[in-house]
Order: sequence, then structure tokens, then C-alpha cells
Amino acid sequence: MGIIIAIIVFSIVILFHELGHFLLAKKNGVGVTEFALGMGPTLFSFKRGETVYALKALPLGGSCAMIGEDTDEVGEKSFNSKRPWQRFAVIAAGPIFNFIMAFIFSILLVTIIGYDAPVVYEVSEGGPAAEAGIQAGDMIKEVNGKKVHMYKEFRTESLMNTSGKTMEILLDRDGQEITVNVTPTLGEDGYYHILLYGGEYQKTGVIDTLKYGVLEVRYWITTTVKSLGKLITGQVSPKELSGPVGIVNMMDDTYNQAVRYGWMDVFLNMLNFCILLSANLGVMNLLPIPALDGGRLFFILIELVRGKPVPPEKEGWVHTVGFGLLMVLMVFILYNDIQKLI
Repeated sequence: MGIIIAIIVFSIVILFHELGHFLLAKKNGVGVTEFALGMGPTLFSFKRGETVYALKALPLGGSCAMIGEDTDEVGEKSFNSKRPWQRFAVIAAGPIFNFIMAFIFSILLVTIIGYDAPVVYEVSEGGPAAEAGIQAGDMIKEVNGKKVHMYKEFRTESLMNTSGKTMEILLDRDGQEITVNVTPTLGEDGYYHILLYGGEYQKTGVIDTLKYGVLEVRYWITTTVKSLGKLITGQVSPKELSGPVGIVNMMDDTYNQAVRYGWMDVFLNMLNFCILLSANLGVMNLLPIPALDGGRLFFILIELVRGKPVPPEKEGWVHTVGFGLLMVLMVFILYNDIQKLI
């Protein structure tokens, strides 16, 4: 059951991404030949106007096939016949719709359970946090000069401290601001820890719900970007990457743990996965990598600077090579995922 729910979550995230391309293509007069959920053989389809709407066998992926998108066709409804800003809007709509989806789901999540206020509820005796003087009940306001709005921001900052660097933490204790310096210790798991636990969910009013909805999306976007940065600089091993198989397995494990507490707990956990995956997909697709939305946007920006488009055959060649490299990366990630399951 957990795997089925995971596939549904993936499908929702991908469908919303492709819906962005679809709606902006229609808005700008670009013909869409097929709007599909899934990949591979078609299980079910119907046609409305010029567009075939299809459900395909493999539940991961989707497509919005536009006239002239990958060819040099320049007819009236061709993607290539549109102005650069129109093409830019059509391509950018996919990632932007993912951010919109993440925001809508974040508002729903905060409305139901509130936000995780950065309140300390436990400090391990003898640990780095206790030795620095942090106490249960303290409110974390800043870490290393960065404002903290939610406990997950502090937790991630701690987890990303892969060098054991001393952390400067600004606390609010009964209305008084206190600054402490905490030096993490290396645990048996190979990560640095300060042995502090927090996060107290608090309900908010309408305005603050919108505020924390934005902060929730910003958190996942910045976390994705920081993780990519650490991957590029070698601070995170490529072996720690997870693809669809690894994520589905993680979601299945989460489902099996959450279902013991009821279906509302399952719903909230899957909602959180929707936010994470949607924000992550939005960021990844904006990277200037050939074959991704970001790569196509990059070529449109080049066109705006040069005053003329890059020859279609050259752009197509770059995207083909980029797609091939992405497939190699996906095979590597799939291998990693399978190794973790064995």
C-alpha cells in the first residue's frame, strides 16, 4: 500500500509540473500534440481538439509534447514560431507550477498542524549543547548569524555542519537574548552532533499561515540548493544520492510507521513528501543542464543576448548529449538505490 501511495504522490507532482507547460503553451498559442502521465506504452487515451490525453504504463514521468519543440518546424502553432519571452514562459511554467504546488500544500500542512517553532525541549546531559549552557525551553533565534524561523532550519544547519565547526547560536530565554558557542562532537555514525532536540508545533492565524507556507517552501528550495553545493564540492558523497526507487522505498517505510498512528498521520507525512518533491523538482529543472527545462531556458537567454537563436540542430545535439549523460547518472543512482535495498 505504501508503494502505491508513493507512486500516486510522484504522479501528482509530475502532473502539476507538466500542467504548467500545458497551460502556458495553450495560453501562448502553442499546439500540444500529447499530454501524458507516465512513460512507455499507452494504457488509455482520448483526443480533444489537437491534443491526445494519455495514461501510460510506467507511472514515473510525464510529458507535454508541443509542436516544433524538438524540431525546426515554424508553423503558426509551432513552439519555434513564438517570441523568446513566450517560449521562456512556457518552459519556466513547469518549475514555477511546482513551487506553486509546494506553497499550496505547505499552507494546508501549516493550517492542519501549525509550524515547528524552534523551541528546545530536550538537551542531552553531558553533550555539547548542555556544556554550552543551552536549556530546555530556550527559543533558537539565530544560528551562525542566520535567522531561524522553524526548527527544521536549525536542524538542517546542524546536519550540514560536516566539518565540526563551532556554531554560534542566539537564544531567547524568558525574553532575554543569550549567545552561546557550541562545538559538535563526532558520533559513531560519522556525523557531527550537538545533542539538542526541539520543534514544538504551534498553530497560527491566517497571515502567519501564509508566512510560514512561504518559509516552508523557501526551506526546501534552499536545502536542495545547499545539498547540491555540497555534492559539487565533495562534502557529500554521490553514493548518498537517491532516485525514484530510493525515494519510493523511503516513502513506503514512512507509510508503514505512520499507519500505526492512523490515516491522518499517513496523510500528513505524504503531504510533506509532496512539498519536498515538488520543491526539489522545481529546483532541479531550473539547473542549466541540457535536456532539462533550465537548459532550454539557458538557450533562450543566449538568443536574447545574441539577438538570434542558436541553430536548432546545434541546440538539439547539445540536448541529446545532455539527455544521454542524464541517463548514465540515473543508472548510477538506480544502482545506488538497489545496493541500499540489498
